[in-house]
Amino acid sequence: MQVQPYLNFDGRCEEAIEFYKKSLGAKVDMMMRMKENPEPQPGMSPPGTENKILHSAFHIGDTQVMASDGRCLGKAKFDGIMLSLSAKDKSEAERIFNALADGGKVQMPLAKTFFSPSFGMLADRFGVNWMVIVSQ
Repeated sequence: MQVQPYLNFDGRCEEAIEFYKKSLGAKVDMMMRMKENPEPQPGMSPPGTENKILHSAFHIGDTQVMASDGRCLGKAKFDGIMLSLSAKDKSEAERIFNALADGGKVQMPLAKTFFSPSFGMLADRFGVNWMVIVSQ
């Protein structure tokens, strides 16, 4: 069994994927637009969203993340969930943290803690919550 994150960007999925490619080296596995849906359902996507993302999958390191634009209502919420990203050392943690923080909001700056030589939390520009950690 495997649990994978599925993020609904509510209209900003392609922008988010481009950001993760640049900041985290994400690699896109597949991307399907609304207009490519082989079995469209009435009312599933609002008019004008033909080029929005119906489904995508991309890798950040060894983890596959799936994402879409959902109903394209512009109200993405990622409350109650955080993605934890393990860095190999403090310099990698700093690079990743700073890249994700660009346009986002730092909740806890990177710092030494009792459980890590470098740990921090932030919400990126899309509202996705991240923890960046270097294991002891």
